[in-house]
Amino acid sequence: MADENQPKPSVDETPISPIRPNNERRNSLEQHLQHRPERAELVEKNILPASTAAPSLQEKQRELEKHMRADSLNDKISHRPSPEKLVKEGVLHEDPRSAEEKYEEAIEDEYAKREGGA
Repeated sequence: MADENQPKPSVDETPISPIRPNNERRNSLEQHLQHRPERAELVEKNILPASTAAPSLQEKQRELEKHMRADSLNDKISHRPSPEKLVKEGVLHEDPRSAEEKYEEAIEDEYAKREGGA
């Protein structure tokens, strides 16, 4: 008899995902695709690569560009004047430190870099 006086527990039947009028939820993908940025805009923002090559070739293309830059820099370095010539021309000033002092400083800098100090 005590059971008759207690209210029955109610079951919550509200949906987990919100129901929106006019099937908005179903059309959300279409709406997002309509506002999708153009490819040119994504390339400008560096989200997509500027290359029009097939995706399977893009990695090789990047590797080739990297090697071409390295070759170009090596070529430029090979044509630059020697430090002795620049000292003669007055572009560089000779370092008054001995070779040993320079070496010790280079070693200290290297240790500092490895320990995260520099």
